[in-house]
Amino acid sequence: MSINAYRWQMSQPGAPFERVEFVAEPGANEVVVAVAGCGVCHTDLGFYYDGVRTKSELPLALGHEISGRVVAAGAAAQRWLGKAVIIPAVLPCGECDLCQRGLQPICRAQKMPGNDIQGGFASHIVVPGRGLCEVDEKRLASAGLSLAQVSIVADALTTPYQAVRRAGVTPGSLAIVIGAGGVGGYCVQVARAFGAQVVAIDVDDDKLAQVAQHGAALTLNARQLDGKAIKAAINSFAKQQGLRSTEWQIFECSGSAAGQLSAFGLLVHGATLSVVGFTMDKVEVRLSNLMAFDARALGNWGCPPEYYPAALDLVLSGKVAIAPFVEPHPLDRINEIFPAVHNHSIKKRVVLTPTA
Repeated sequence: MSINAYRWQMSQPGAPFERVEFVAEPGANEVVVAVAGCGVCHTDLGFYYDGVRTKSELPLALGHEISGRVVAAGAAAQRWLGKAVIIPAVLPCGECDLCQRGLQPICRAQKMPGNDIQGGFASHIVVPGRGLCEVDEKRLASAGLSLAQVSIVADALTTPYQAVRRAGVTPGSLAIVIGAGGVGGYCVQVARAFGAQVVAIDVDDDKLAQVAQHGAALTLNARQLDGKAIKAAINSFAKQQGLRSTEWQIFECSGSAAGQLSAFGLLVHGATLSVVGFTMDKVEVRLSNLMAFDARALGNWGCPPEYYPAALDLVLSGKVAIAPFVEPHPLDRINEIFPAVHNHSIKKRVVLTPTA
């Protein structure tokens, strides 16, 4: 089945997106998803403004936080036809040695929409019919959410979900999240859902006030406190709450050099430092601190598709709120929206929704 569709393509960094018509047709193992919504991520801004290279040659439609409905399917993917789905931001092949050994995030044949393949700033997208996350529409309605809103589960929620899970957060953990907006805001909520007491650090009082209502037990403004004062405040909080002064779980979600330096400065004995945000900026740190503290640093690239249902369940069960943090806008306004997000005049996570 062929479907007349359109996408908004980036021809070169910083140039206006261009609307291009195309025919969406699935291969034998593929599906066509009618896009309900696609979130605008910090990674998209990196491709568009900062010179981060996409793996696919331009022109390319960006966008990897995608939800929608399967409207066409190849012969081997018929079971998905008609279903509401979230498309994982990183789609591993599922067959290689790395995937078979549970190392899906480093699958060398993985497909990331808006990077390896055409992305979700489009009316439709063609993706492999493997690893999709089905959305229970009855539960979605009961939660008061739209299919477009849960598009951000594809990265903004599942990436910190994977980081929290991998770091080993459990009840009694002290989790520290640097960068309380976007991915960081969801990291706060996920860590709390896993049982941690959460400290949120940011430079924006509005963001800190919001996460204080959604899981953060302590908020600290890094513009008002230096590194030593922040660490002292966290130590004092840990003592008051009966938490350990060791084995802190630190999540760097700001995607900034300053945030990364702050995160490294918070290392304690047995700490886990999880790098979730991305920046092209370089930082200078003393790696020997990892040795001296017997600490570890972990990178986090996406989330294996098999964890998506559990992450989505946190949303549908009300343990993680997304509606207060999401703001829908028409996809056809993409050339207005990108500068607004880049300039921080839009504070919430933008979800672009295509028109018929």
